Amino acid sequence: MSDPVNAPHFADHTISTQERGSFCTARCTCGWYGPARRARSLARDDAAGHLEAAEEG
Repeated sequence: MSDPVNAPHFADHTISTQERGSFCTARCTCGWYGPARRARSLARDDAAGHLEAAEEG
């Protein structure tokens, strides 16, 4: 099941979270994905960091 992240969406960057067992991973439509985390909040923080980096670069 995917959860949308409450973060801004850029043209090529739409973030969602995906749960697999007790782990949650943030994924982006650009192909980026973060590490598996046990806490959804950490996966969302990873996603926010990715969006910030995408905005800068």
